[in-house]
Amino acid sequence: MNRIRLTSLLAFLVFISCKTDKKTAAVESEVEKSVLEKIAQASGYDNWNGISSLKFTFNVDRDTIHSERKWHWNVAANEVTGISYGDTATYNRATVDSTSAGVDAAFINDKYWMLAPFNLIWDQDSFTYQLDSVAEAPISKQAMQKLTIVYGSEGGYTPGDAYDFYFGDDYLIQEWAFRKGNQADPNVITTWEAYQDFEGLKIATVHKGASGNFQISFTGIEAVRR
Repeated sequence: MNRIRLTSLLAFLVFISCKTDKKTAAVESEVEKSVLEKIAQASGYDNWNGISSLKFTFNVDRDTIHSERKWHWNVAANEVTGISYGDTATYNRATVDSTSAGVDAAFINDKYWMLAPFNLIWDQDSFTYQLDSVAEAPISKQAMQKLTIVYGSEGGYTPGDAYDFYFGDDYLIQEWAFRKGNQADPNVITTWEAYQDFEGLKIATVHKGASGNFQISFTGIEAVRR
């Protein structure tokens, strides 16, 4: 009888222990998730590994002047084809040299405007960051959270640059500011709006400047799954 009771007690304790371990693991997992991960995941980062290729057109409208670059990124092969002003260039990002560096710099710029939330994960070893729980967004003047990242002084095409991301409780970026060389005054401030879903990637297709005479937009977006 005592053995039966002892066995039952041990089984009960094991059951309680399992439940406790699961709760503890869930809590630890939530605690370990950084603001970088939350922002990236809000924009569909968890779906990125399923993407084999991405096409898009990067449009810039300043006053009455329009310019654009078309890109086809074969993600699986890490091969990029760019079309600008009628010229076409194809290169592999694993073997960038002096002949492809200029095209690659343009691609990195345009891709960053589109996938900056993902770069918070891809580049996290290249910058330091600070989170302010409440800050005034520069365009809307609304209270939001603010993430500031500052890239290291070496490496990349624009070392030492800083970005301020403004976002709400859903962790989707609403506005941002670019500060060259981590200077105090922003060089560029725009919105992040007109979000659309492309195979699970949530992309802000429009970025408007505060003055109203500057806009960056993405058209012709095609995401292909593996």
